Amino acid sequence: MRGTTGGVQRIGLLVAVVSVALLSAGLALARSKASPVGDGVVVINTNLAYEGDQAAGTGMVLTSSGEVLTNNHVISGATTVRVVVPGADRSYGARVVGYSVASDVAVLQLSGASNLKTVTAAAGKPVVGQAVRAVGNAGGTGSLSTARGSITGIGRTITASDGSRAERLTGLIETNAALQPGDSGGPLLDRSGRVVGMDTAAETSVGYGFQETAASDGYAIPIGRALAIAKLIVSGTSSATVHIGATAFLGVQVTSAGYGYDVTGAAIAAVVPGGPADSAGLLPGDVITAVGGKTVSSPDALTTMLLSKKPGAKLEVAFMDQTGASQNVVVTLGSGPPQ
Repeated sequence: MRGTTGGVQRIGLLVAVVSVALLSAGLALARSKASPVGDGVVVINTNLAYEGDQAAGTGMVLTSSGEVLTNNHVISGATTVRVVVPGADRSYGARVVGYSVASDVAVLQLSGASNLKTVTAAAGKPVVGQAVRAVGNAGGTGSLSTARGSITGIGRTITASDGSRAERLTGLIETNAALQPGDSGGPLLDRSGRVVGMDTAAETSVGYGFQETAASDGYAIPIGRALAIAKLIVSGTSSATVHIGATAFLGVQVTSAGYGYDVTGAAIAAVVPGGPADSAGLLPGDVITAVGGKTVSSPDALTTMLLSKKPGAKLEVAFMDQTGASQNVVVTLGSGPPQ
């Protein structure tokens, strides 16, 4: 948010008013000539309070006032987000404007940012054999590094996993640039320094997703597609795959209702103390079977249902308790971290 200066006392200060006006004009001119801050790539640090953890990634500055493009998985579960401009001694709090879980794209808005340098998207389509370099917060060190390589494939489909969930991503750029943990959300650049893609995942021996070592097969979302989703987010256009604003929060950790359960649904593994579910009396071991009259077939189905709700909404939750009895409670959803 931009601050505003207070009004000037008018009585007996006409000359001073003119002087202040001239000074302000001079400052505005100086600002207009000032070099933009940074190089368009930023470091993203998140606090995952409900998981008792922290995470780090990379982002690309879209506007001088601080709109930042990154992967959804970089900010998933974040209770607070902090963005740093490397080498510029600038740090900003950030809010999540919106995100798409299915496309792994998110947009942040930095608080109080101005005069930031922005990235530039490449005009042409990437081609196999094209030289590229990936810039990112490799290893989560807080500084930017570069990995060079080339494009080895176009239109790839992968199943990406962060260890807790898996997503199928299509139409990706494949590169042999050695991507590392923390590079997620950073740019894949062409020879001219223009962005062809957003680094998203890397292949490992145990599947897809950033692990502890660099990988020889990395994958990036084509920048045109990422920017198209970012445009929807910034315009406030929500859909079945694009979530805008704050995320509704039930306050439970759920798993599949497997062995030992005679019902299909989302089994509660843990409840956030003082959260909406806790306040409504839900307990670990209960199985959520319906929300708002709609059947919950799995933990993912519950997540999808909650993404369509707003904080403050009241929902009837049907569940089977640990004795096998069916019960219903009304839960007032809170505001929680992005999915």
